[in-house]
Amino acid sequence: MIGWILGILIGLIIGLVGGFFGARAYMKKYFQDNPPVNEDMLRTMMMQMGQKPSAKKMNQMMNQMKQAQKTPSNRV
Repeated sequence: MIGWILGILIGLIIGLVGGFFGARAYMKKYFQDNPPVNEDMLRTMMMQMGQKPSAKKMNQMMNQMKQAQKTPSNRV
C-alpha cells in the first residue's frame, strides 16, 4: 500500500518536473521561430499594404499592440 502511494507521488513529481522543462523548451523554440512583432516588422507590413508608415502612426499601432497584450481578452 505504501509502495503504491510512494510510486504515484514519485511519478507525479517526475511528470511535473518533466512537463515544466518540456514546456519551457517548447516556448523557447516557438519564440525563436515566431518572434513577437516589432517596429521593423510593422513598418514592412504597412509598406506592403501600400501605406506610408509615419512615426505617429507607428507609435499609435505599437501602443495599441502593447495595450492588447496587457488586457486579457475573453477569446476562446
